[in-house]
Amino acid sequence: MIDAIKNETATPFTAEQFAHLGGGQVAYVKPMRSEEVRKAFPMVQGVLPGMQLFALLAADGTPLMLTDSRDAAIANAWENKLQTVSVH
Repeated sequence: MIDAIKNETATPFTAEQFAHLGGGQVAYVKPMRSEEVRKAFPMVQGVLPGMQLFALLAADGTPLMLTDSRDAAIANAWENKLQTVSVH
């Protein structure tokens, strides 16, 4: 029975195919605390602790931009002809 459930919920994509889904066309805005920034944006220095920031990430998770405004992240996506999606 468990094998049947696993087969019904299995993704039709390989991990590599899934990583490229929406590549170059889709991006998402991820809210993050300043303490998380170094993980996604190792080149960013001097961010004060306790700040609420927003990262624009490509569909595969590649960081594209960091800002203190959700609207600025969405505007940047639109300027670059990227469709934004919600991630919960």
